[in-house]
Amino acid sequence: MANSKFGPAVLMGGGLLVLGAAGYLFVAIAGHTLPAVDATAVSGVYFLINIIGPGLFTALEQETSRATSSTIAAGRPLRHVVRNAALLAVGLLAVALVVLGALSPVLVDVELSGHWPLMWAVLLSAVTAAAIYLVRGLLGGMQRFSGYAATLAGEGAARLLPCVVVAVAGLAAAGTYGLIFAGGSVIGALLGLPWTRKMPHGEAEGGERLGTMVRGLLLLVGAILLTQLVANLLPLVVTAKLGTASAVAQAFSSAFLLVRVPLFLFAPVQAMLLPALTAAATRGEFDVVRSRVRLVLMAVLAVGVPGAILSWLVGPWAAQVFFGAKAALPGAVVGLLGVSTILLMTVQALQPALVALGRHHAVTVSWAAGTAVLVGLLFVPGDTLTVAVTAQLVGPAVVVAGVLFALLRALRSSSAKTPVPAPVAS
Repeated sequence: MANSKFGPAVLMGGGLLVLGAAGYLFVAIAGHTLPAVDATAVSGVYFLINIIGPGLFTALEQETSRATSSTIAAGRPLRHVVRNAALLAVGLLAVALVVLGALSPVLVDVELSGHWPLMWAVLLSAVTAAAIYLVRGLLGGMQRFSGYAATLAGEGAARLLPCVVVAVAGLAAAGTYGLIFAGGSVIGALLGLPWTRKMPHGEAEGGERLGTMVRGLLLLVGAILLTQLVANLLPLVVTAKLGTASAVAQAFSSAFLLVRVPLFLFAPVQAMLLPALTAAATRGEFDVVRSRVRLVLMAVLAVGVPGAILSWLVGPWAAQVFFGAKAALPGAVVGLLGVSTILLMTVQALQPALVALGRHHAVTVSWAAGTAVLVGLLFVPGDTLTVAVTAQLVGPAVVVAGVLFALLRALRSSSAKTPVPAPVAS
């Protein structure tokens, strides 16, 4: 494919804008065209699909991207990576479908207000996610961000436009919205395929072993599933405690979506950062790794702090206006949720460096510790919203501490092992 005249950041930002708008407008359309109970169930589908797709299958994307960029940097052919990644996608999909099938009665009864069509949408989302995240992993590793951006924009448009047509035609139904949202990923995957042709042909011997990729994938699956639980569990818990008919539960889910806007806008950073960091680590350029991470952390503050302030000031109003929430939450609740978003963005900035350095296990352990703290706090007696917000702050803070400690230790260890060039004799 021809190179675009626009830079990677512009293309990725544009694609993400379309995908992000589709997600938020999807929830907004459902909130304005469905009864409160059905709208809450559709919000539940949104969060479940985010746990399955951006959660589970992002691990496939990241491991494929890491293996692809490492293989290119080492001058090896990519055929082993493509074959192994496809096998991993099929295996991960099979496991996901079995688990979801076993949990389906509980999910339908507790989170989906008895709507079985919404459960079919969740199952469909696993199939479409396997396809699109495999394509994105290859594109990210080859740093073909025009194609990556096409998958983002195509997925978003395919999710949003049919929902608008359904709403305008007066055919709004929870199941219809859910199936459309889940199926949009297929279009994104198809649009990205042309950029996967003409892969680099390395001459060096060897290639990524399947066992190595399986180990990396399993560790990342654990880490990213825990990531999505920490990032998305609270609305499901609050809804379960207050009931799907609760106006406060719907308002909390809507506000939760709003405060995650900066996190969503920051998501492509991992896709763009991981291949660059992996290539630098493969070449032993650890100063490059440090400088890139510092730069991204500065961007986290630049994006996250204004987002948290806006969440505090206008979050409750925006949830009512844009998502049709029937209750107004305290500004402090929404603002503190915005602070938790900054913590999650910080982990987004640090995690690719650990993966690039081969420290997958440190990522998983950090997320496990944070999840354990968050879930433990949710059992503390007290006001539902107060307990939920406290857990959402403390859990991610534990993850940040663990990932930062592991990264500093990994950089010191890797730098110590890098041989110092001998001085040139005069």
